[in-house]
Amino acid sequence: MKVFLTTLLFLFFSLEIAAQLPFELLTTPEKTAFEKTSTSEEVVAFVEAIQKRSDQVHTEVLLISDSGRSVPLVVMANPAVRTPEEAKASGKPIIYFQGNIHGGEVEGKEALMILMREILFGDKAYLLNNQIVIFVPNYNPDGNNKLSSEHRKSQEHCPHLAGSRRSGGDWDLNRDGIKMDAVETKGLMKNLILKWDPDVFVDMHTTNGVWHGNELTYAHSYHYAGHPATSDYTKDVMLPKIKKNVLDKYDLHFDIYGGYSLAEGWPPKKFYTYNHHPRYLVNQFGLRNKMAILSETFAHDKFYHRINSAHKFALEILEYTSLHGRQIMTINKKSATETIHKIKTQAGTYKNGVRFKMVPTTKPFQLRTYEYLPYTDSTGKTKYARTANRIDVPNVTNYSAFEATVTSTVPRGYILPAELKNIVEHLRAHGIVVEELTQKTSFSGEVFTIEQLDVNKKPFERHNMVTLKGNFAPANKSFPKGSYKVDLAQPLANLIFYLLEPQSDDGLVTWNFFDKVLYQLGVNNQPIEYPVFKYW
Repeated sequence: MKVFLTTLLFLFFSLEIAAQLPFELLTTPEKTAFEKTSTSEEVVAFVEAIQKRSDQVHTEVLLISDSGRSVPLVVMANPAVRTPEEAKASGKPIIYFQGNIHGGEVEGKEALMILMREILFGDKAYLLNNQIVIFVPNYNPDGNNKLSSEHRKSQEHCPHLAGSRRSGGDWDLNRDGIKMDAVETKGLMKNLILKWDPDVFVDMHTTNGVWHGNELTYAHSYHYAGHPATSDYTKDVMLPKIKKNVLDKYDLHFDIYGGYSLAEGWPPKKFYTYNHHPRYLVNQFGLRNKMAILSETFAHDKFYHRINSAHKFALEILEYTSLHGRQIMTINKKSATETIHKIKTQAGTYKNGVRFKMVPTTKPFQLRTYEYLPYTDSTGKTKYARTANRIDVPNVTNYSAFEATVTSTVPRGYILPAELKNIVEHLRAHGIVVEELTQKTSFSGEVFTIEQLDVNKKPFERHNMVTLKGNFAPANKSFPKGSYKVDLAQPLANLIFYLLEPQSDDGLVTWNFFDKVLYQLGVNNQPIEYPVFKYW
């Protein structure tokens, strides 16, 4: 009953807004009794409408999509800020919300526009007192506009037409964080991550069909090769507090993201999250010494319920960061400082993971889920029928941790030959500082001899992913003027390590950046040296 009343209040508030604000400040779902979602053009029109009516809004073009659509980036602050320099001078944390990375998963898009309206023209203006908030409600405009009744069938009936998961360039934008093939990822990296440098990154999705019993699920940044402080704070402090607040205020059940398999029997005994790879930007933020949150509304709720859940989650994140933003900034800064210090004082003496497996956390948890009834079909096989009951299953093993299966020594830095300029340009596009040697220089360190190169024959995101096997050995080498030096004594040290290690499970080797040079060196015929030198 409380959930029903909360949703009615949400809808009532929307109707109340209609009497107070111009029609163009309503979202498309509100205008259509939640039967339609906003087109990309309607999102642009909404952003233009709020900009005209508020001096606390600054907008920029984040990117132009493959189909020529503009993606607006909205910076909201009080007093207004119009440059990253002004934002930094304010001393306030920057909180970034991104919706619709998968076109069709539109609840974040709609919820963020409602929240923007409430902050500027409703009763949430106080959320700009202590923080700067950046919104990109429609990150995937081309996918958003590929409207079809064939998309997102698990989303109970509405919206009647939903967009496509993939971008206009046919990329899954949520798998592109390392390789950056898509124009969207390049624009996000250049014009948001590197330019505005947000302290918290929130990526809003909708699930693909799992029947857990929560209105929304979430995840922190799975870092594991990075400094643990930012991820641990998000997991152990911020998200549990937000979970409690939404339950107490709105009777909404939010919990950790994942699913279970009925093939393992009923009731579920194991619960699994998604993987740790930094190709997912939420995970990559852990390697960048920043905090990040994945949000997933429940696909089987009604459309207005899903928007309400996404809205309440975003709202409570901002309520939390409004109170604790300075603490978040301090943790982020300390993580970067300690990362650099460890490189300077311990490089060459410790190892980090480069390949990982999913393992259980130390404590089981209580899983809220829809109940299933086992039965035997006509062939004698055990099947399961989902009921309308939601239950709590105790003592479920939570597979949301990761353990290194392969480790490698963390060096002081890497040396790349001048011929690998394309690699250097990609590193710089990630915000990594790369120097060019001005004279011949000798280094002590180690080389990796490649003994086997395995190529996955099944393409993934138009890449046949590569795995290298081999061994490291100590070496002293000289490199000529014009070679490239990547000193790890910089904030992105852990990201650099993950990108350049030859055995990394999500590095530049994985994504084929080294294929050309490796084949030129004869990797198919003989053992060869990996063309990146690790120095101490």
